[in-house]
Amino acid sequence: MSEIVSAFQEIPTTCISDTMQGLNNMDPSIKPLKEEYRMAGRAYTVKMPVGDNQCVLRAIREAKPGDIIVVDAKGDTYRTIAGDFILGLAQTLGIKGVVTDGVIRDILGVKMLNFPVFCKGTTVASSAKGGWGEVNVPISCGGTSVSPGDIIVADADGVVVVPQAIEEEVLRKAKEKLVKDQERDEKVSGKPDEVIRYLDSMLNNNSKSSR
Repeated sequence: MSEIVSAFQEIPTTCISDTMQGLNNMDPSIKPLKEEYRMAGRAYTVKMPVGDNQCVLRAIREAKPGDIIVVDAKGDTYRTIAGDFILGLAQTLGIKGVVTDGVIRDILGVKMLNFPVFCKGTTVASSAKGGWGEVNVPISCGGTSVSPGDIIVADADGVVVVPQAIEEEVLRKAKEKLVKDQERDEKVSGKPDEVIRYLDSMLNNNSKSSR
């Protein structure tokens, strides 16, 4: 894992999202199968036709260990992008995890893998393998643009996409915000007088800005 990806691994998605004004979040319907899942990695993208997941297999074969496979499934929730067998193949080859605006199946088996999957839910319907689709191309997943190599950070709160062109700037600002949040928490939380001061300052500032 690269140094910058490792650094993002330690920062909450909420902090990262705030530094980008909430513009690079995937749809909140995309959730981790287990709340404890957390991951960061480079995106290996898949543009999947509805009901044809052969391109997912191609992505698993071509992606590098540590990559996160991001599947644009057009939001389809009827046919799966993969089940426990295919996701197990990805895990074996060192793929960090999978994010999709579609669904998976064999949910109990997938959970037993302890392999991070962020998706819209589950289905019983399989996909065909007609050979259509593209990999390693710009996509839209969960309403957010994703290009190959963008940094994906995902945790219990959701999934954010950090474009390569601004990743260093976003990391710097996210680190600064995390420190400020921690300092605020230490100063205010559990201290009634400090809570009152904080609330009054926020309310006064908002009142002035609305004039």
